[in-house]
Amino acid sequence: MNKKSSVRVTIVGEEYTLRSDEPAEHTRAVARYVDSTIRSVLETGAVGESRKAAILAALQITDELFKSLASRELLAEEIRSLSADVRRMLPLAKRSVRETVVSEGRELGG
Repeated sequence: MNKKSSVRVTIVGEEYTLRSDEPAEHTRAVARYVDSTIRSVLETGAVGESRKAAILAALQITDELFKSLASRELLAEEIRSLSADVRRMLPLAKRSVRETVVSEGRELGG
C-alpha cells in the first residue's frame, strides 16, 4: 500500500500542502500544470479574478482529459481491429483454442 506524502506547492501565488498517494514529483508536476493553465487563462485578459480563472482552467484541463480519453479509446479500437486482422492471418495451429473452436462452429464445454 502506498504511503501518503505531503507536498508543498504554489499555485498562482498561493501555497498549498497536498497529501497524495502519488510520488511527490508527480504531485508537483500536476500542481505546476494547474498553475500554468490558470496563469495562461489570466494572461488572456478575459478574466482578472483568480477564482474565475481557476474555473476556466479546470474546464480547459477537463476538456483536454476528455479528448485524451476519446483518443485513447479510438486507439484501443484500432488495436483490437488490427489484432483481429492478424489472428485471421495466422494458421489455425497458432490461434487460441477458443477462437479455433468458435470459428469451426463448435461449442465449448459440450
